[in-house]
Amino acid sequence: MQFEDIVYEKNEGIATITIDRPQVRNAFRTLTVDELIAAFQDAWWDHSVGVVILTGEGDKAFCAGGDQSERSAEGYDTSSAGHEMNVEALHNMIRNIPKPVIAAVNGFAIGGGHVLHVLCDISLAAETARFGQTGPRVGSFDAGYGSAYLARVVGEKKAREIWYFCRQYSAEEAKDMGLVNAVFPPDILMDEARSWANELLQKSPTALKFLKYSFNADTAHIGGISNMAMSGLELYYNTDEAVEGVNAFNERRPVDFSKFRK
Repeated sequence: MQFEDIVYEKNEGIATITIDRPQVRNAFRTLTVDELIAAFQDAWWDHSVGVVILTGEGDKAFCAGGDQSERSAEGYDTSSAGHEMNVEALHNMIRNIPKPVIAAVNGFAIGGGHVLHVLCDISLAAETARFGQTGPRVGSFDAGYGSAYLARVVGEKKAREIWYFCRQYSAEEAKDMGLVNAVFPPDILMDEARSWANELLQKSPTALKFLKYSFNADTAHIGGISNMAMSGLELYYNTDEAVEGVNAFNERRPVDFSKFRK
């Protein structure tokens, strides 16, 4: 399979998907999302694959979310793929693939990139990793899995703090709040991710599949919330309020949302 925005490798039962846009901190565009979905789909149907590792290229970022330079009032630019970005489908793919997905967070996991690691079954972080949300700062939000499921992971109060204040958290802070499973020096992160994956390969794949689906069942209703949230986000992107957020970000100036308080 040939990809432009990701690197996809399979070796001894482990599929490794690497977001390969380091020039923009591995932020995703529409084509990136399409390629991620295709890689996860291949790993789903390949019976030789038992575990998937998701990571980012380089040592700076896991994923910085949606590429804001490609966002306008109409949403994200469609020219790279010929259609609108379908992040919701990617979320569902990570959540529903009947195999464990390990996030190897090698740097910034911000915005939509933060949501990706939250949806993974296991999150391993480099000591240099940083975690956080940016939506309310740049005129965006994820009112589906990115917020409701996050609350199940870290608790309501902490989830609200993460989204409302758009602060960044260190790897150790993320571990303390239950957001990641373990923290390692950056130079051994991928070795540890493969070690964890190899340990999972020694377990019954059917047992792991049913356990994953059982864990998912507790929050299955969030799928419906996510459908509404993503539809609402499309409408929100067409508002002056959202445009002010993304323009301020791209123009590197202070944002002014004051006139939108009603």
